[in-house]
Amino acid sequence: MSDAPTVDEELLAKIEHQVLWLTLNRPDAGNAITPAVRNRIIDHLEDANTNYDVRAVVLTAAGEKHFCTGADLRAGGVVPPPKPEGAPERISGDGARMIRTGIQRLIGSILDCEKPVIAAVNGTAAGGGVAMVLACDLVIAAEHARLIQVFVRRGLIPDGGPTYLLPRNVGLQKAKELVFFGDDLPAAEAERIGLVNRVVPGGELETAAREWAERLAQGPTKTIGYAKRLLNRSLDVDRATLFEEEAMIVELVTGTADSAEGVASFRERRPTEFKGY
Repeated sequence: MSDAPTVDEELLAKIEHQVLWLTLNRPDAGNAITPAVRNRIIDHLEDANTNYDVRAVVLTAAGEKHFCTGADLRAGGVVPPPKPEGAPERISGDGARMIRTGIQRLIGSILDCEKPVIAAVNGTAAGGGVAMVLACDLVIAAEHARLIQVFVRRGLIPDGGPTYLLPRNVGLQKAKELVFFGDDLPAAEAERIGLVNRVVPGGELETAAREWAERLAQGPTKTIGYAKRLLNRSLDVDRATLFEEEAMIVELVTGTADSAEGVASFRERRPTEFKGY
């Protein structure tokens, strides 16, 4: 029998106090993600959308050295379908499809998750690992963590959305600097330019992430989810479109139980008890 770890050993998942904790558990491999781990993360995030026991998500990793170094190139990919006789080894469109259904699908699942997602960055994030961080709603980093747009060091173009997300976070010129040079970006500098919300000592990372996540989990979950949607949309649409969507979503949210509770608790001068729906 094989002693190879299973996907459930390489991606630890638990729900505590209505927070889903997803922990990459491949520290000996830089917490690089295999296709199986990638797909399991997507499954968990999609399940979180409809699981009322989950009201916030934390994405983190085991160890103190690496958060995620991107895709594990040694793991191989999806076996392609048989090719016609005489066809070349590489057929136009195959590579792009692999990107769309792989790393881009993962990043999309984070951006589109209806629950807030916190990245607790315990160490170096490189390549696709940085894309995962950029896609999260809030980022808390250990003070020794680094973000590296490593692609240029390998002669590659960033995939998984950095060319979309970076300019929206730090501006076009700074995004070009990070992508063109691929230099290490220390956590403190990442916080200064707006890629990280908070930097803490490594030993305090889990506590800090837990504090924020559990605070979010006690909030009006649907309201936060719709606010996330509007904020993400604001980067892509014109003012008139966003104002129209905002008006419709405001009306929609006022029909939730949590909205009614928020108003009632204000009138009754008592603590609010949101239920998440």
